[in-house]
Order: sequence, then structure tokens, then C-alpha cells
Amino acid sequence: MSTSSETVRAGARAVPAGPRGTRLTLRGALLGRPDAPAVSDVHLEVAAGEILTVVGPSGCGKSTLLRTWAGLLPALDGAVEQDGRPLTAPGADRALVFQEDALLPWRTLRANVELPLAIRGLPRARRREQAEDWLTRVGLADRVGQLPHRVSGGQRQRAQLARALAGRPRALLMDEPFGGLDAQTRAGMQDLLVEVLRGTGATVVFVTHDVDEALFLGDRVAVLGAGRLVAVRDVPRPRERAAHDDPARTALRRDLLTSLGS
Repeated sequence: MSTSSETVRAGARAVPAGPRGTRLTLRGALLGRPDAPAVSDVHLEVAAGEILTVVGPSGCGKSTLLRTWAGLLPALDGAVEQDGRPLTAPGADRALVFQEDALLPWRTLRANVELPLAIRGLPRARRREQAEDWLTRVGLADRVGQLPHRVSGGQRQRAQLARALAGRPRALLMDEPFGGLDAQTRAGMQDLLVEVLRGTGATVVFVTHDVDEALFLGDRVAVLGAGRLVAVRDVPRPRERAAHDDPARTALRRDLLTSLGS
């Protein structure tokens, strides 16, 4: 596979055991705001440790779904649950990652990654050590002291990923995080995400407009459109770029594109 300067694989160090993933559920949920419902009657469950990718056109409710599971936007009807219990507020065990990197511009990359560790009350020396470890895993060992504006967009996204995972979340909710990157950098970030997630046990809900990205990353793909959940499909494995032309994957890609047009 061809790579660019942004394509970095995680370091060889073993990932420390983190908390297990969490089960996220919507049952008969009406999502959106009272004056602007976005998607109705959603029945969807994400298993602990699963990567669910969500595709659909702009305005179909993808980001609304993420914000509901993040606890930022209550459902208008139905049930929103985490491990079978009502989910009603944000929690440190669920981390949001956006397309815009949301790094604090006055803090170095290391200081940005330290933020969730400070919230957990870790001593300064341990925060520094763990932040540097995560930045090394995402290929930024030589950028820890840089301010965000001094590094590239792909490097800022890697730092945002390190910050999210440093807090050891049970669920990672990702809203088109690679949408603003060029094709080669985007492919490198996809590979990096798969690599750094290995061993964390985290549940991932990943929103994207890109069907190929959804197929590469997801264990399952959910399609939203026309104010409803259109389809949920299992993705054939193994997760390999060389499998792009596999007949089963090609048929699934065609099915997803058809569902998006429905």
C-alpha cells in the first residue's frame, strides 16, 4: 500500500488493557430537536467492542445520532441506553471526535492530550508520560512540544485521536473525523485508527459520507436516509484493502449505494 508523509503506523509497544467496550442502544427513538426532528423510530444496537459505521446524505441525522449517544441531545421519544441503563447525560466514558480537530490552540500537542488525564486526576508526571506515549503511538513523538498551528491537518487529527483515547473511553463517537483530509492522508488515518484501537476494547460509532471508508472500518454499516434507518449490513472480513474487489464486498457496496438512493 502506498503511503504519504502523514501515514504512520502505531508503535510496537503493547496497548495497556483498558476498560471493556460498552453496549449502546436506541429503541424506537425519535431523534433531533423539538422544532426539527431528524430521524424517527430508530431501533439500533451497537455491541461492546464493535465498530459501527454510519453513512447517509447531509442532514439525514448522522450527527444527531452521535450527539444523542454522547448524552448531548436527549431523544424526543423512545429509549436511549448504555449497557441496558438509560443514557441521559454526557460521561467521561464516551469521547467525541469531530472533523474539526478542536485542539486548544494555546496548548502544545502534549498539553492537549493531557487534558482528559488531568480530569481523571492523574499526577502531573504520569499525565506527561501517558500523553507522550499516546503521541508516540500515533506517530507524533517528535511533535509533542508543538502548538497545533505549527503542524499539518493530518497531524492535528492524530493528536485529537490520541487525546480521545488517552482518556480510556469505553465508546468513541467519531463525526466524519477524516473528511477534510486528502485521499492518501485519509487512508493513512484509517489504518492508524484500526491499529491504535487494537487492544483497547472500545466501542466505536463512526459517521462518514464515504461508503468505501465505511466498508473498510466497520464491522457493520448502518444507512440513514429520508428520516429513518434504512438498512444495517454486516461487513465481510478480513479488513484488508486488497479485499476491495472481493465479490461479496462489491455486492455489499452496490447494495449500500442502492440503499442510499432509496
